[in-house]
Amino acid sequence: MQLKIDLLRHGETTLSHTLRGSTDDDLTELGWQQMQQTIFNDQMDQSSASSYLVSKNWHVIFTSPLKRCALFAETVSEQLSIPLLSDPQLQEMHFGDWEGLSPEYIYKNEPELLANFWQQPTQFTPPNAESMQNFQSRVFKALKNIQLKMLENNLQNALIVTHGGVIKLLKCIALQQPLDDILKMSAELGQLNSFVLDSETMQLQLLASATLEKDINMLEQNK
Repeated sequence: MQLKIDLLRHGETTLSHTLRGSTDDDLTELGWQQMQQTIFNDQMDQSSASSYLVSKNWHVIFTSPLKRCALFAETVSEQLSIPLLSDPQLQEMHFGDWEGLSPEYIYKNEPELLANFWQQPTQFTPPNAESMQNFQSRVFKALKNIQLKMLENNLQNALIVTHGGVIKLLKCIALQQPLDDILKMSAELGQLNSFVLDSETMQLQLLASATLEKDINMLEQNK
């Protein structure tokens, strides 16, 4: 069975200028609007929003428990009257001592460490942070859990409200790229990225979109 999963990255947050990882910061008003415009379509008024959402054919919503994802997911779940499941394995990578710090601050104080992490994140882990290998394992467990829940309940379409790192990791897997390319992937605030998951092989396919073209161009430029 082919499972359709749409991954929505949260919008702008109060700490969007930092590596907030597992820090539980709030969406800004703009961040909420970014997600709402993507899901409800900025051409729709609230009276027609419900019918627009139904056209997405989502049967279930999975979300990271962090507020910047969960609060919006709850709103969509209520709007559609479909189940909402929270999974801590869908959280962003934990950045350890770099949590809540801006890249500019880290570069000023630890330029070599930051450069190493940007260039080879599988080889260099921020101080006291989650390793890329552990992050990959955790996200794959979340994906497996999503697959099992959808198969158990005969569901084919899911919305997943999550974080940039999770989306970029799944893009690397779908495009069969090394994990060191994860930071070259796109995952814009408040935007959807659509995948097809083969329920038997667990293979991911990234559906054609403007973001897919952007990712491929970025990879070509970095060869």
